[in-house]
Amino acid sequence: MRTALDVLLGLEGARVAGAATPAEGLARLARGDVDLIIQDMNFRREATSGSEGVELFRAIRARQPDLPVVLLTAWTHLETAVELVKAGAADYLAKPWDNTRLVTTVRNLLQLRAALQEEARRRRIREQSHAALAAKYDLRGAIYASEAMHALMQMATQVARAPVPVLITGPNGSGKEVIADVIQANSGVRDGPYVKVNVGALPTDLVESELFGAEAGAFTGARARTGRFEAADGGTLFLDEIGNLPLAGQAKLLRVLQTGEFERLGSSQTRRAQVRILTATNAPLPDAIRRGRFREDLYYRLNVIEIAVPPLAERRDDILPLARHFLDAGLEFTPDAERALLRHAWPGNVRELANSVRRAALLASDRRIGRENLMLPSTPDSAAVAGPEPGRDEIESALVRSEGVVARAARELGLTRQSLYRRMEKLGIQAGDDDTR
Repeated sequence: MRTALDVLLGLEGARVAGAATPAEGLARLARGDVDLIIQDMNFRREATSGSEGVELFRAIRARQPDLPVVLLTAWTHLETAVELVKAGAADYLAKPWDNTRLVTTVRNLLQLRAALQEEARRRRIREQSHAALAAKYDLRGAIYASEAMHALMQMATQVARAPVPVLITGPNGSGKEVIADVIQANSGVRDGPYVKVNVGALPTDLVESELFGAEAGAFTGARARTGRFEAADGGTLFLDEIGNLPLAGQAKLLRVLQTGEFERLGSSQTRRAQVRILTATNAPLPDAIRRGRFREDLYYRLNVIEIAVPPLAERRDDILPLARHFLDAGLEFTPDAERALLRHAWPGNVRELANSVRRAALLASDRRIGRENLMLPSTPDSAAVAGPEPGRDEIESALVRSEGVVARAARELGLTRQSLYRRMEKLGIQAGDDDTR
């Protein structure tokens, strides 16, 4: 058998080392550089119970828990082999084996192992890079694990020192204000005032007085007041939902950006303010320009640098870290609840996630948050229907977390196993058959 396997796998370009006894095999394993084991469950003629094969498998797992092990068995009843697969064996094949299936299984497992090792390597690099960024800059306690958010944090800290306007775009609840806070905290005016204005929440007839101030009697009931530009002098002004600013206010804002000058409503006295401008919008401003609702010249003034925040559905590695952050101390999610969190599409982004977690904490009867407490849709493919298809990195990360079990990775990603296999085939990611898991 060892000779047959050596010849068969050697034809596929594999380096094969044989071992005639458990002791010899474990000694060979201790030397390292082994990527996969094919273990015969019946390696002693006089042994018929299979216990010797179970003992060897457990010894291998104890020494190398991540090493894929393919079991070979001649038993008519394969209950023990199936139990070992559930315990972590990569696959089992009945003897006499089918050459094509054995070669395919070995090839797929080696490719999957290489992909998992590469993903683990990339994850370590990301974690080191995240830690280095947090040590160098003030990230305002931002919670994230995805490469997409790390890239945005790098960009935010890079542009923070340049006193130029930054436009932050992205859907509602995605974390645009977090990016603005990071820019302000690392800017040259971080010790100055930091004034935030939700333009979308201001009544249209009060926008100008809020931004630029007003003199007493400027309009019915008006009292003298300092505008947000004056309040932010020497610091940063963050204008959220800038797309809702009326055209009259846009003209005045453009003038301030060009000259630093403005007048309070009802006054002819020109005032000056030195302000770093950050803006954010969930609406595509180029569309608003085409509809005549936003000034093109103002858009180019605000959009010196644009930072686009992706929706939570496109950075699923952030879901669990954020969800755990929103939990009160002492509470934890059940594994089923975490799977539900990962499957959900989160159309409301981080804001929806925060509200769901806090609601679940109120509904939980003990310290563990179950899936039923989250009250999320139970459709198994909801994330796949509502959100974008997972990319290569996301799939490989899920496979790492699921220890290479495709069915478990599919549940985490909100896909059927067949859908995940099709996606893996499209992206060139291969894995062994996991029907027994």
